[in-house]
Amino acid sequence: MASGGAGAARSTAAGLGAIAALGAACAPAPIVNTADTSARTPASASASPPTPPNNLHLANAYDYFADSGDRQGYYFTTPSGRWRCAILPHAMAGCQSAGSSAMTIPGAPDTVTGSDGTNTVPTAIVVDNAGDAHFAWLPPGTLSPVAGPASVLGFNRVLDAAGFRCNVQEAGVSCLREATVKGFTFSPDGYRLQYTDVPDNAPPSGS
Repeated sequence: MASGGAGAARSTAAGLGAIAALGAACAPAPIVNTADTSARTPASASASPPTPPNNLHLANAYDYFADSGDRQGYYFTTPSGRWRCAILPHAMAGCQSAGSSAMTIPGAPDTVTGSDGTNTVPTAIVVDNAGDAHFAWLPPGTLSPVAGPASVLGFNRVLDAAGFRCNVQEAGVSCLREATVKGFTFSPDGYRLQYTDVPDNAPPSGS
């Protein structure tokens, strides 16, 4: 009986070992991100999940609306005048440089694929209806109203329209596609592909 009990114990131990090995084999493999983010200077070492945006600092969207014939949108410039941005309904939210055609942001790609399939210098950072935020080539003036300059979106104010939202803070400009929670934040110092909300206790702006 003793030998039989020992055999049963060995059999049970072997079975448990096999189950453990099978569980380890079926466990999901760790996710490896091969994208090089070392050049994105403002990005933190480990990005935390985004929190739902608040509505404490909303600007009046109608103050930024412009109808340019076949292109309606919500347009704004930053207080510095360096960036021109827009929310284009059913299309995108993004920003372009006001002073040059290229996006002079550290870490930005040197080239992107243009509308004709060739490599070209990026002229905007955008987030569209369904995809990730990215740098892109857009014709000059795409994110500016045709008639007259855009209104200034003051610091710590949020422009929320057509399923997108954008804000301007001292640390940079940020836009979000609310349905996908994809977005970007950028400044003259760098960028990251994540929306940065205005803090609840941020001081109000008059714009």
